[in-house]
Amino acid sequence: MAADFGDRELDVMGVLWETGSATVAEVRDRLPADLAYTTVLTILRNLEAKGFVRHEGEGKAHRYFPKVARKAAGRSAVARLIEKMFGGDPALLVSHLVSDHPLSAAELKKLHATLEEKLAKPGSAGAATTSNTARKRRGGGK
Repeated sequence: MAADFGDRELDVMGVLWETGSATVAEVRDRLPADLAYTTVLTILRNLEAKGFVRHEGEGKAHRYFPKVARKAAGRSAVARLIEKMFGGDPALLVSHLVSDHPLSAAELKKLHATLEEKLAKPGSAGAATTSNTARKRRGGGK
């Protein structure tokens, strides 16, 4: 299931991921924006209809639980970003992040270590194939 969240939905999911579960009032209290109770309820109902959250009765209230993990949602969001903004080429995203965002020496070393680890893994040629496929789609490859 592709996790495609709007900004407000992502704010609500962030609360649920942090707390593990919450009522409408608890979500509302933790949101950065001051939204009406009914607005938060509508967002939660929409998320439930999309299959991203579930609820259980708790007295007169409902307690909402995330059905999709933050990491899975992040993976889906990054994949969508790569496809939509970078023509399917993950190397362009990495290049953009390194070029346009200030990184400390420690962060650059961590990134370098991650890339070295990826290159050392057997089967890492798959990453190159993905990048080549993206270039071919854009008309720049063989």
